[in-house]
Formats: sequence, C-alpha cells, structure tokens
Amino acid sequence: MTTTDQRIDQLADALEASGDLSDPTWRRTMHVVPRHLFVPERGYALPCRYDLGPAEHVIDKAADPEQWWAAVYSDMSIITQRDDGASDPTDPEGSASSSISAPGIVFPFLELLGPTKGERILDIGTGTGWTAALLSDRVGAENVTSVEIDPAVAAQAAENLRAAGHTPTLIVGDGFEGWPQGAPYDGIHVTAGVSDIPHAWVKQLRPGGRAVMPWMPEGLGGFQVKLTVNPDGHGIGTIHGRAGYMLLRSQRSSSYWKEHHRGEAQVTTTELPPKAIEDAGDGAELALIMNVPDLFVIRMLMGDGTMSYRLAVVGDPDGPWASIDSSPTGENTVTQYGDRRLWDEAENAFTWWREKGAPGAERFGLLVTEEGTRLWLDDPPKA
Repeated sequence: MTTTDQRIDQLADALEASGDLSDPTWRRTMHVVPRHLFVPERGYALPCRYDLGPAEHVIDKAADPEQWWAAVYSDMSIITQRDDGASDPTDPEGSASSSISAPGIVFPFLELLGPTKGERILDIGTGTGWTAALLSDRVGAENVTSVEIDPAVAAQAAENLRAAGHTPTLIVGDGFEGWPQGAPYDGIHVTAGVSDIPHAWVKQLRPGGRAVMPWMPEGLGGFQVKLTVNPDGHGIGTIHGRAGYMLLRSQRSSSYWKEHHRGEAQVTTTELPPKAIEDAGDGAELALIMNVPDLFVIRMLMGDGTMSYRLAVVGDPDGPWASIDSSPTGENTVTQYGDRRLWDEAENAFTWWREKGAPGAERFGLLVTEEGTRLWLDDPPKA
C-alpha cells in the first residue's frame, strides 16, 4: 500500500523533473502541509497539462478512494465549487468558481514570491486554504493574512486549516481591495486571475515588497507576473511564463463576440494567416495586448476545417468586431465592422513586433500606478 509520504515524494519528484519545483525546502513543506487535507471528498480533477496527464474526471473518495488519492497527489487542479455554489462541483457543465490549484502552478508562484521566515504575507483567494497553509509553514501563521470573497468557501477553508493545525488570519472580503488593515506587507500572493492589477496591492506593499499573480488580459490567456515596488511607490512587473486561473470575481469577463451590422461590414483578404501570430509565441501575444487596446479573441475550428478567429472589444458587444476565416486551402477572408478595424490593428501590432526584432516575453514588463496597468518593451516608462 502506498503511504501518504510516498505519494508526496512521487509528486515532488515529478514536479522537479518538469522544472516546477526547484527549491528543495518546498518538498519538506509538502510533507508538513499534505494536500489531501484540503481536498473535498467529491470534486472534478483537471490536468495541469493535457498532453501529459490523465483526462479530466470526477473524483469521489467514497466511490473510488484510489482514484481520489491519485488525483490529489498528481499535477491536477480540482474544482471544488461551480457557479458560486449553485451547481454540483462535479458537473462539468457548470462554471468553475473555486478550486485547489494544480501543484505545477502553485509551487512556481511560491518560488517566484520567495517568502522567508518572519515576512508578512497577504494571500488573496483563500480557496481551500492550502496555499495559506503552505505560506504559514514558511513564514509563520501569525504573519499570513488570507482573504476570500465567498463566505461558504472561507468557512470550509477555516475548517481545513484548523484540522491541518495552521492558524493564519482569515478575512471574508474582496481581495481586489487587499486588506489595508494589515499593511504594509512584504509580499502578496494572488491565487486568482487579474486583468487589471489593482493599485491597492502596490500601496499595501512596503518599498521593495513584491507580489506574484496570474495576469490575464481579456481573451488572451495569462502570464505569471512578479511585481516589485520601486522607491517611487510604483509596481514594476516582470513576466515569468504562462498561467491561467479563474478571474477575480470583481473582474470576471463580460466579454463575448457578437456579429452585428453584417451588411455594413467590410470584406477583404489578408496574406497573414492569424495562426502565424498565434504560433509566434508569447512575445507576439504581448505585442497585441500592448498595441491593440481591450482586444478580446476567440478561436474556433469549424466543421469544414476552416479556422475562424473572432475579434471584439472587451465589454462592448455592440462595438467593432472582426472575423478572420482561414480555409484549409490557405485563403484568409477578413470581415470587419465598426469605428476600429481590429484585424488591421492586430496586423500592425504583429509588424511592429517583428520590426522590434521579434522580442520574447522576457523583454516585456508592466508598470502599475494609480492610472492603471501599462505594458512596456525593454525599458519601463516614467510614471
């Protein structure tokens, strides 16, 4: 019979092999804070990497305990709530609203934050309480404050943490506001996606303090971001890979693609297949985010083999839109409507990116001030 310690070591070995666990002290923390204490008996498991892990599936400890244990100690996120508690978490038709994140993204974020003993940490998005417990082991529970917006999720997290023997300060509130009563913090750890980084987080960090978060511009995936507060009190962000999380509830997307005024739309062709931008990597994607404000993108494979890309403006379903249909024969038909030609803007952004030497994500960064979040290339702009 496989013991819990053996399961933890097997998971840690896999994370080390994939490059998602490099600090060996987190392996010790994985034993001190075993993940199974924070996973409900029923949930829905999703692989961190679909090409490497098992397919998504329901887990039920009573019905199939071995499958439950296998999911808990694998690189899978586990959905614990859907539709803010209105739906069964095991029903894939519902919209996921809370989970315990996959270890393969939890530990890269914790290593990026780099908390040390005695530092004061604000944890935004308590969820099941697992990351609050991991942080408590690292810096001391008295130094961790964790904020959760959902009262039911927060109550369950409190039970999980008590059972696991950890006592961070737990707050029911909107993490978008941080928790100014406990500021200043040495670090902020965010477990929800954010499309526009709240300046409140920067204000609640001490000079030199840092925050880590999944930055998720609308419709264009997400990135691991580390912010550091400079002497001027601004947040300077660096990009460290991909990340995808559920968005902060106050920033949930209201975006969708809506075709309207079709008879007034302009139809042209393009020599640039949209997939060329998609395949160009993170740097090209960041160029679009930087140069095409509020862009929202949907990618669909049609029944006849045509790849269709739909572009719209975030939060403006009656605004400009574009569709680019790439047929299997190589023809790219562009249809655009509105006061902005979104595909033209995307093409121009891609041209700009190539003229800049096709920079990778490491050459981009973020500036966070009271005016908002700005993306930059090579050198931070002056606020």
